[in-house]
Amino acid sequence: MSSIVRAVSPEVSEPPAGAWSNCLVAGGIAYIAGMTARGSAEADEYAQAKAIFGKIRHLVEAAGGSMADIVKVTIFVTDITQREKVWQARREFFTGNFPTSTLVQVAALADPSLKVEIDAVAHIGAGRG
Repeated sequence: MSSIVRAVSPEVSEPPAGAWSNCLVAGGIAYIAGMTARGSAEADEYAQAKAIFGKIRHLVEAAGGSMADIVKVTIFVTDITQREKVWQARREFFTGNFPTSTLVQVAALADPSLKVEIDAVAHIGAGRG
């Protein structure tokens, strides 16, 4: 039986104790919580998505993997007409087999300045082959 290990990166601030985990690894699979670009109030969807994919990269690397190991992302946006900006940022972080992806418009995110939230699942080491 595998244990659950929390992966942390000095590049990604941790949530308050007792709130959630940013990244948990179990059985070689990393589960990355919904990341936002908190602190980027004036940034557009492209800038927020780029910052978020950067956080995801730091967390998957802290888990021992790479962006090539990510098999699934779920993207939440507050304005689906701006999806091309999110896809532009995504193309800067993935090559080869892009992860499976779901894009959903939501009424709001945790803070009114947030326009994008993304979570991810990675199979650590699977992208190396």
